[in-house]
Amino acid sequence: MTETRKPEALVAIVDDDPSVREGLESLIRSAGWEVEAFASAQEFLVQPRAAAPGCLILDLQLPGVSGLDLQKQMAAAGIETPIIFLTGHGDIPASVQAMKAGAVEFLTKPFEEQQLLAAIQGALEQYRARRGA
Repeated sequence: MTETRKPEALVAIVDDDPSVREGLESLIRSAGWEVEAFASAQEFLVQPRAAAPGCLILDLQLPGVSGLDLQKQMAAAGIETPIIFLTGHGDIPASVQAMKAGAVEFLTKPFEEQQLLAAIQGALEQYRARRGA
């Protein structure tokens, strides 16, 4: 029982592990959302797009620009995309820093699929509410 979602509900993934990206893409598509995946923050930043994604799933440790640094860059640019951190390297200081900077969720790998899907749903609802959709 998948509800119909609006096209602007794009979920973007930034994770340098190909197997994690593929698994997340499959899970998110199976839930009925559009998804794009990127291997690095730089790859995500240079991708042309009409609008910011409705939700960004972001690894903490990335080659080059870290997940926290990408979060800061997006905030500085006024991009209000809800961010869910999903990392294998979670620690309390990093999670506190991410949440203080506006992340909507901080999950560690391995994660519960239903917990992630619920976090995405909440992030997309937050995104739509901000846009008045």
